[in-house]
Amino acid sequence: MPAEWHSVVPDLNKLAVTSNTDNEPVSIDGNAENLLLIGTGTDAAVFRSMHHPHLAFKLYAEEKQEKKAVEEEVYDRLGDSPYFSKKMGSGENFLVMSFIEGTTLYDCLLQGITIPPEVIQEVEKARDHIRSCGLNPRDMHLKNILYHSGEVKIIDVSEYVQPGNDLRWEYLKKGYEQYYRFIAGKPIPSWMVETVRTWFNHTNGPQFTFEDFMKKVMSLTFKWK
Repeated sequence: MPAEWHSVVPDLNKLAVTSNTDNEPVSIDGNAENLLLIGTGTDAAVFRSMHHPHLAFKLYAEEKQEKKAVEEEVYDRLGDSPYFSKKMGSGENFLVMSFIEGTTLYDCLLQGITIPPEVIQEVEKARDHIRSCGLNPRDMHLKNILYHSGEVKIIDVSEYVQPGNDLRWEYLKKGYEQYYRFIAGKPIPSWMVETVRTWFNHTNGPQFTFEDFMKKVMSLTFKWK
Protein backbone atom coordinates (compact mmCIF):
# COMPACT_ATOMS: atom_id res chain seq x y z
CA MET A 1 0.00 0.00 0.00
CA PRO A 2 1.52 3.39 -1.00
CA ALA A 3 2.48 5.77 1.77
CA GLU A 4 -0.02 8.56 2.40
CA TRP A 5 2.34 11.20 1.03
CA HIS A 6 2.15 9.73 -2.48
CA SER A 7 -1.16 11.55 -2.99
CA VAL A 8 0.70 14.87 -2.74
CA VAL A 9 3.12 14.15 -5.60
CA PRO A 10 0.78 15.45 -8.37
CA ASP A 11 0.68 18.82 -6.62
CA LEU A 12 4.46 18.87 -6.23
CA ASN A 13 4.78 18.22 -9.95
CA LYS A 14 2.89 21.45 -10.66
CA LEU A 15 5.75 23.46 -9.16
CA ALA A 16 9.21 24.33 -10.45
CA VAL A 17 11.94 25.55 -8.11
CA THR A 18 14.90 27.50 -9.50
CA SER A 19 18.07 28.52 -7.68
CA ASN A 20 19.43 32.07 -7.78
CA THR A 21 22.87 33.65 -7.58
CA ASP A 22 24.44 35.58 -4.69
CA ASN A 23 23.15 33.12 -2.08
CA GLU A 24 19.58 34.35 -2.57
CA PRO A 25 16.50 32.16 -1.89
CA VAL A 26 15.10 30.02 -4.68
CA SER A 27 12.31 31.17 -7.02
CA ILE A 28 9.08 29.18 -7.39
CA ASP A 29 6.95 28.89 -10.53
CA GLY A 30 3.57 27.24 -10.84
CA ASN A 31 0.59 26.89 -8.54
CA ALA A 32 -0.61 24.09 -6.29
CA GLU A 33 -3.57 25.22 -4.23
CA ASN A 34 -3.29 22.30 -1.79
CA LEU A 35 0.26 23.20 -0.76
CA LEU A 36 1.28 26.00 1.58
CA LEU A 37 4.77 27.48 1.24
CA ILE A 38 6.39 27.53 4.68
CA GLY A 39 10.01 28.29 3.86
CA THR A 40 12.61 28.96 1.19
CA GLY A 41 16.35 28.45 1.14
CA THR A 42 19.13 28.69 -1.39
CA ASP A 43 18.61 25.09 -2.56
CA ALA A 44 14.94 24.28 -2.03
CA ALA A 45 11.47 25.39 -0.95
CA VAL A 46 9.45 23.69 1.78
CA PHE A 47 5.71 23.12 1.57
CA ARG A 48 3.03 21.80 3.87
CA SER A 49 0.12 19.79 2.53
CA MET A 50 -3.39 20.89 3.50
CA HIS A 51 -4.45 17.21 3.47
CA HIS A 52 -1.45 15.94 5.45
CA PRO A 53 -0.45 18.84 7.74
CA HIS A 54 1.86 16.64 9.81
CA LEU A 55 4.19 16.35 6.80
CA ALA A 56 6.58 18.79 5.13
CA PHE A 57 7.79 18.48 1.53
CA LYS A 58 11.21 19.87 0.63
CA LEU A 59 11.26 20.50 -3.13
CA TYR A 60 14.74 21.09 -4.57
CA ALA A 61 15.81 23.22 -7.49
CA GLU A 62 16.81 21.23 -10.55
CA GLU A 63 20.34 22.61 -10.26
CA LYS A 64 20.59 21.43 -6.63
CA GLN A 65 19.67 17.76 -6.88
CA GLU A 66 23.02 16.72 -5.41
CA LYS A 67 22.03 18.59 -2.23
CA LYS A 68 18.90 16.47 -2.01
CA ALA A 69 20.95 13.26 -2.08
CA VAL A 70 23.33 14.58 0.56
CA GLU A 71 20.57 15.77 2.86
CA GLU A 72 18.71 12.48 2.59
CA GLU A 73 21.85 10.63 3.65
CA VAL A 74 22.34 12.98 6.59
CA TYR A 75 18.78 12.50 7.86
CA ASP A 76 19.23 8.73 7.61
CA ARG A 77 22.38 8.98 9.72
CA LEU A 78 20.82 11.33 12.29
CA GLY A 79 18.05 8.82 12.88
CA ASP A 80 15.23 9.43 15.33
CA SER A 81 16.32 12.49 17.31
CA PRO A 82 14.24 15.07 19.22
CA TYR A 83 16.25 17.84 17.56
CA PHE A 84 15.54 17.04 13.92
CA SER A 85 12.68 16.33 11.58
CA LYS A 86 12.26 12.65 10.66
CA LYS A 87 12.54 11.55 7.04
CA MET A 88 9.28 9.90 5.95
CA GLY A 89 10.12 9.27 2.29
CA SER A 90 11.60 10.78 -0.85
CA GLY A 91 11.11 11.28 -4.58
CA GLU A 92 13.32 12.26 -7.46
CA ASN A 93 13.52 15.93 -6.46
CA PHE A 94 11.98 16.11 -2.99
CA LEU A 95 12.17 14.83 0.57
CA VAL A 96 9.17 14.10 2.79
CA MET A 97 9.75 15.06 6.40
CA SER A 98 7.75 15.18 9.60
CA PHE A 99 6.51 18.74 10.08
CA ILE A 100 7.94 20.50 13.12
CA GLU A 101 6.42 23.52 14.82
CA GLY A 102 8.59 26.46 15.70
CA THR A 103 9.70 30.03 15.15
CA THR A 104 13.18 30.58 13.77
CA LEU A 105 15.55 32.52 15.99
CA TYR A 106 15.65 35.03 13.13
CA ASP A 107 11.89 35.61 13.49
CA CYS A 108 12.21 35.63 17.29
CA LEU A 109 14.41 38.71 16.88
CA LEU A 110 11.96 40.36 14.49
CA GLN A 111 8.97 39.64 16.74
CA GLY A 112 10.62 40.38 20.07
CA ILE A 113 10.22 36.81 21.32
CA THR A 114 12.69 36.28 24.17
CA ILE A 115 15.29 33.61 23.50
CA PRO A 116 16.10 31.97 26.87
CA PRO A 117 19.53 30.50 27.74
CA GLU A 118 18.02 27.01 27.48
CA VAL A 119 17.93 27.43 23.71
CA ILE A 120 21.71 27.73 23.63
CA GLN A 121 22.05 24.64 25.83
CA GLU A 122 19.72 22.59 23.63
CA VAL A 123 21.58 23.56 20.47
CA GLU A 124 24.78 22.36 22.10
CA LYS A 125 23.12 19.00 22.81
CA ALA A 126 21.96 18.80 19.20
CA ARG A 127 25.52 19.48 18.05
CA ASP A 128 26.78 16.68 20.29
CA HIS A 129 24.27 14.31 18.66
CA ILE A 130 25.44 15.36 15.19
CA ARG A 131 29.03 14.58 16.10
CA SER A 132 28.02 11.23 17.61
CA CYS A 133 26.64 10.29 14.18
CA GLY A 134 30.00 10.99 12.55
CA LEU A 135 28.81 14.29 11.08
CA ASN A 136 29.97 17.90 11.36
CA PRO A 137 27.57 20.55 12.84
CA ARG A 138 28.12 23.33 10.30
CA ASP A 139 25.85 26.07 8.96
CA MET A 140 23.95 26.74 12.18
CA HIS A 141 22.47 30.22 12.02
CA LEU A 142 19.35 32.16 13.03
CA LYS A 143 17.17 30.81 10.21
CA ASN A 144 18.13 27.17 10.80
CA ILE A 145 17.15 26.95 14.47
CA LEU A 146 13.49 26.73 15.54
CA TYR A 147 12.12 27.41 19.01
CA HIS A 148 8.67 26.32 20.21
CA SER A 149 7.27 25.69 23.70
CA GLY A 150 10.69 25.19 25.22
CA GLU A 151 11.86 22.85 22.47
CA VAL A 152 14.62 23.41 19.91
CA LYS A 153 14.67 21.94 16.41
CA ILE A 154 17.38 22.22 13.76
CA ILE A 155 16.66 22.38 10.04
CA ASP A 156 18.80 22.35 6.88
CA VAL A 157 21.38 19.66 7.55
CA SER A 158 23.00 19.55 4.11
CA GLU A 159 26.42 20.87 5.21
CA TYR A 160 26.97 18.29 7.95
CA VAL A 161 29.06 16.15 5.58
CA GLN A 162 31.50 18.98 4.88
CA PRO A 163 34.76 19.40 6.81
CA GLY A 164 35.88 22.43 8.79
CA ASN A 165 34.26 24.82 11.21
CA ASP A 166 32.47 27.86 9.74
CA LEU A 167 32.23 29.30 13.30
CA ARG A 168 28.69 30.59 12.70
CA TRP A 169 27.29 29.00 15.84
CA GLU A 170 30.31 29.98 17.92
CA TYR A 171 29.86 33.62 16.92
CA LEU A 172 26.11 33.51 17.58
CA LYS A 173 26.62 31.90 20.97
CA LYS A 174 29.27 34.45 21.94
CA GLY A 175 27.07 37.29 20.74
CA TYR A 176 24.15 35.95 22.75
CA GLU A 177 26.18 35.60 25.93
CA GLN A 178 27.79 39.03 25.70
CA TYR A 179 25.22 41.27 23.99
CA TYR A 180 21.75 39.72 23.79
CA ARG A 181 20.67 41.33 27.08
CA PHE A 182 20.63 44.71 25.33
CA ILE A 183 17.87 43.63 22.91
CA ALA A 184 16.12 40.76 24.74
CA GLY A 185 12.37 40.85 24.21
CA LYS A 186 12.50 43.86 21.89
CA PRO A 187 11.34 43.59 18.24
CA ILE A 188 14.29 44.31 15.95
CA PRO A 189 13.55 45.91 12.54
CA SER A 190 14.13 43.55 9.62
CA TRP A 191 16.38 46.10 7.91
CA MET A 192 18.71 46.00 10.89
CA VAL A 193 18.89 42.21 11.03
CA GLU A 194 19.50 42.06 7.28
CA THR A 195 22.17 44.74 7.51
CA VAL A 196 24.04 42.72 10.12
CA ARG A 197 23.66 39.54 8.05
CA THR A 198 25.04 41.30 4.97
CA TRP A 199 27.96 42.72 6.94
CA PHE A 200 28.82 39.28 8.26
CA ASN A 201 28.64 37.61 4.85
CA HIS A 202 30.95 40.24 3.36
CA THR A 203 33.47 40.51 6.19
CA ASN A 204 33.76 36.94 7.49
CA GLY A 205 37.22 36.30 6.04
CA PRO A 206 40.84 36.09 7.22
CA GLN A 207 40.70 39.66 8.54
CA PHE A 208 37.47 39.09 10.49
CA THR A 209 37.48 39.56 14.25
CA PHE A 210 34.41 39.05 16.40
CA GLU A 211 35.21 42.02 18.61
CA ASP A 212 35.51 44.52 15.75
CA PHE A 213 32.37 43.16 14.11
CA MET A 214 30.33 43.49 17.29
CA LYS A 215 31.53 47.06 17.85
CA LYS A 216 30.07 47.88 14.46
CA VAL A 217 26.83 46.04 15.24
CA MET A 218 26.39 47.68 18.63
CA SER A 219 27.02 51.10 17.11
CA LEU A 220 24.16 50.43 14.71
CA THR A 221 21.97 49.18 17.57
CA PHE A 222 22.48 52.23 19.75
CA LYS A 223 21.76 54.54 16.82
CA TRP A 224 18.47 52.69 16.25
CA LYS A 225 17.53 52.95 19.93
